[in-house]
Amino acid sequence: MMRELRADEIEVRVAQCGQRGVSLLLYKDSRCDMRILDETFGVMGWRDSYQSINGELFCTIEVWDEQKGQWIAKQSNGTPSNMEAEKGRASDAFKRAGFMLGIGRELYTAPFIWVPTGMCDIKQGKNGRPACYDKFRCEKVRIESGQITGLSIYNDTKSLRAYVYTKD
Repeated sequence: MMRELRADEIEVRVAQCGQRGVSLLLYKDSRCDMRILDETFGVMGWRDSYQSINGELFCTIEVWDEQKGQWIAKQSNGTPSNMEAEKGRASDAFKRAGFMLGIGRELYTAPFIWVPTGMCDIKQGKNGRPACYDKFRCEKVRIESGQITGLSIYNDTKSLRAYVYTKD
């Protein structure tokens, strides 16, 4: 059983931006998955491999199951990123395989996160559309039975708490 993510392991980025504010997305990076795999199975207790299937890049993460005396595998594909397409594809495949193992599944239960103008700076982007370059972070998270039941997001650029969620 994988442990739940801590607030400092949850990354936050702007998903969409408009004149009235921004919606935010919670995610994990591949280094987070590697740390949790090392912590849970030991450095030598897991392995990953990559293969191309019908032009798609797939990552397989295998973990050693002591009780069964065998490797247990989970596999998923990745999509290219905007920056470094192939590196991004490999990282995305790794993170998705990590989800298959249970790393960070609670992120799928995140609420819709809306930060209104005033809690963030909206500027005109290079393409003439609204843009927000503020840096956000997960300040606190409460997870119960695999569900996010409490969340606060801090805007480091403006030095303020930009979003709070509590599930009643």
